[in-house]
Amino acid sequence: SSHVQEDELAMSSDELLQAQLELYHHSFVYVKSMALGAATDLRIADAIHLRGGAATLSDLAAHTGIHPTKFSHLRRLMRVLTTSGIFSADVKARGDTVYKLTRVSRLLVGAGGESSRRRDLSPMVGVFVNPVAIAALFSIREWFTDENSAASSSLFEMAHGCTRWEMIAKDAGEGRVFNAGMAADSCLSMEILLKECSSVFGSLGSSLVDVGGAHGTAAAVVAKAFPHVKCTVLDLPRVVAGAPAHANLTFVPGDMFEYIPPADTVLLKWVLHDWPDEDCIKILRQCKKAIPTWDAGGKVIIMDMVVGSQGLQQETVSKEAEVLFDVFIMHIDGIQREEHEWRKIFFDAGFSDYKITPVTGIRSIIEVYP
Repeated sequence: SSHVQEDELAMSSDELLQAQLELYHHSFVYVKSMALGAATDLRIADAIHLRGGAATLSDLAAHTGIHPTKFSHLRRLMRVLTTSGIFSADVKARGDTVYKLTRVSRLLVGAGGESSRRRDLSPMVGVFVNPVAIAALFSIREWFTDENSAASSSLFEMAHGCTRWEMIAKDAGEGRVFNAGMAADSCLSMEILLKECSSVFGSLGSSLVDVGGAHGTAAAVVAKAFPHVKCTVLDLPRVVAGAPAHANLTFVPGDMFEYIPPADTVLLKWVLHDWPDEDCIKILRQCKKAIPTWDAGGKVIIMDMVVGSQGLQQETVSKEAEVLFDVFIMHIDGIQREEHEWRKIFFDAGFSDYKITPVTGIRSIIEVYP
């Protein structure tokens, strides 16, 4: 049997070297994230945008304020970012390199007009490329195997001694990073989804409550698009206390595990993926209490990922984003669910039916009926 095992491992010299290259490439992938985080913090996309969409390395150095001794290192950073498609690079006849925006880096532009600011996803990069999350993910092996890890329900608790939500509550800086990220995602996605999924949002009834809606960014888009719908935002008291005044929104402090204000429609945007099944069932049962019966128009709208919903047509980038996001959310004991996993928690919570509307990108819209 040892000979069989050796045969299975046998490769030609070229295959060995190619395999080595692929292994090292996989090992270095995290550097792409670090480079993206640095570019976001340095506001490199703004520097290019403010120079008419094209900037030299000297332009970037002047805008970002890097130390003169780091000029050559900035070139190396930009080489990673252009190779990975975040920016593009044109080499001019004189040998100067001019950097330009791509469709990805256009989502990192915060300078300029209102339309740019509403598309700026830089705060969301700050949520994903975050030292506290990365530190937790370094503990995966210990979390899987260490007997002491049984007392920690999440990687985050094992690494930091508290849950993600406890850290956000006691660390104002972390709270700002998280809330800014969620608001940025809502600014970009909600207006698009309201237009593209009119069949979903055209039947909201006369009232909607956005559960875990923070400072009301998503609910404000709904209120603007549907002035007849009374929009309420439910979130924890400390979150609601910091919310800016909105003429068309009502903020209610509370706990979604204990009570959700009555409404024709309950919205859960990027909420349930943060929680294990038993907690999701508790939240959904409170949602069911809050809405009228199906024949009276009651429903829950969930904006979240349905892993594999795009089937065989799914592109590699989309498939990788799904499974990577799933392991990322594992650090807080969350989960990105496949349809059969969603179905189970819906029916266990007492709902009778659901409908999934796939959307281009990383999420789907699920309507759940009592």
